[in-house]
Amino acid sequence: MATTTGRASATSTTRARRARGGAVAAVDGSGKSPRVIRKYPNRRLYDTVESRYVTLADIRRLVVERIDFVVLDRKSQQDITRSILLQVIAEQEGGGESLMSRDFLSQVIRSYGSGLHDFVGRYLDESIQLFAKEQRELRERFKNVVGIDPLETVTTVAQKNYQRWKSLQEEVFSRITRPFGRDDRDKSD
Repeated sequence: MATTTGRASATSTTRARRARGGAVAAVDGSGKSPRVIRKYPNRRLYDTVESRYVTLADIRRLVVERIDFVVLDRKSQQDITRSILLQVIAEQEGGGESLMSRDFLSQVIRSYGSGLHDFVGRYLDESIQLFAKEQRELRERFKNVVGIDPLETVTTVAQKNYQRWKSLQEEVFSRITRPFGRDDRDKSD
């Protein structure tokens, strides 16, 4: 019981520090504070580690690379990370990489007005965590049986194919720009 109370107290202290914009220890116990991104009144995001303005694409990269960060409103010092993450999702959804159907999004919106709000949130969170865990385990089993990581292999093949396509394209365009009937052998004349 004391552990739960201590943990709840630590959680509220962490939230209070985040709300004030103070240093926050990482949740994973590494003792390393999350990267701080500040949102200015002009709606620009500033990465305090890289000392530069960043875009939503940069925020997406931090998420993909599993870099712990927090976004704080510069004026109020309020933690607005969730709001920024929702903007990243909206940008991805609008950019042709639709992951969520219209029906799914409608159901999520409907859950806000019902008594199931907390249940739906926990269900979705646990479902995505289970999916990610199963995906990691499947990749690991495949790697143990076949001896290669399938995702790494597909990525490597795709990169090689891209380089081949790029080389072929450059070759075609270089031949198109040459005068008709001439090639590299005619240069020696």
